[in-house]
Amino acid sequence: MNQPRKYLVRMVLFVVAAGVLCAILFLPLQGAFLANAPLNGFIVGVLALGIIYNFRQVIMLYPEVAWIENFRSESAPVSEAHPPKLLAPMATMVSDHRDRLSLSTMAMRSLLDGIVSRLDESRDISRYTIGLLIFLGLLGTFWGLLETVASIGNVISGLSIEGGDASTVFAELKKGLEAPMSGMGTAFSSSLFGLAGSLVLGFLDLQANQAQNRFYNDLEEWLSSVTRLSTGSVLAETDQPIPAYVQALLEQTAEGLESLQHTLTRGEESRISVDTNINSLADKLETLTDYMSTEQALMKNLAETQIEMKPILAQFAAAMTTTAPSAAGSMDEQTRTHIRSLDNHLNRLTEELSSGREDLIKQIRSEIKLLARTIAASGATPDGG
Repeated sequence: MNQPRKYLVRMVLFVVAAGVLCAILFLPLQGAFLANAPLNGFIVGVLALGIIYNFRQVIMLYPEVAWIENFRSESAPVSEAHPPKLLAPMATMVSDHRDRLSLSTMAMRSLLDGIVSRLDESRDISRYTIGLLIFLGLLGTFWGLLETVASIGNVISGLSIEGGDASTVFAELKKGLEAPMSGMGTAFSSSLFGLAGSLVLGFLDLQANQAQNRFYNDLEEWLSSVTRLSTGSVLAETDQPIPAYVQALLEQTAEGLESLQHTLTRGEESRISVDTNINSLADKLETLTDYMSTEQALMKNLAETQIEMKPILAQFAAAMTTTAPSAAGSMDEQTRTHIRSLDNHLNRLTEELSSGREDLIKQIRSEIKLLARTIAASGATPDGG
């Protein structure tokens, strides 16, 4: 929320400017003030109290803004030693729901109406001081006019030109007009101070009202962000009042439907993930099937090769048996090399078949485990939702 600092600065600058103007016009203002010191002093006193009250109205917003910022901050603890004054009902209502604050439209409206009434109540005194200054100025005006009229009447009634010197008569007339001049001074001086004071308090009251309105707007924006709209709030706009338990039931139903919607959304996302995993597993199984088919064809070819070589080896063994031992020694080196190479190839082929079979069995087992886990997860997801 925004601090009311700029409005306070404007008020201070305006008061300083008014003080500088009064210092420049000190001598004329001093003469006007002394025309009726008690009344003008009372007007100045009311002006001073009004200035202090308007400054107080703006300064009182600082603790309220600080409390809201502290409440909105999740890390800072809510202070119980200095609870807010303007937001006291709101602090009582939402103090236990800081972690999960959620208001209905009726609750928000009730809070805002209470705050508006408190702000209007605080503005009444400032408006009264402005009207009081205007009243005191008019009171001094009429008071001075009454004194002037009465003094003029006394001067006229006491004026006599029979058997007197003109200079003496003029001196008496001049002396008698001092009282009407004093009354006129009272009238104009009280009007001057009253209207000038009302002008000063009017500007300060305007700035204080703007600061309070800004605070109220920021508060309304924040409460709107934590207010939920439900069916009960829509029905509350009709002419027929809704019982409290029906309102609570509707709000609870709306919350349940919202929770169900979130649960269904999570279930749909889980189902899509399971379908993707199953499709991927099917592709892997298809690849594994092709690999197994290739291995099976290779093993079949190897078996056929072994079958074809078996008669040749038998004939070779028979020939070796019937041949004399001396002839065995006469076997050339090239034949021995071919036989040794053939034996090595047969051993290597046997080992590769054995290792390939083991790898194939391991892959089949891992794929079956993955398939079992995926099926178990897809079966447990709807129950958990």
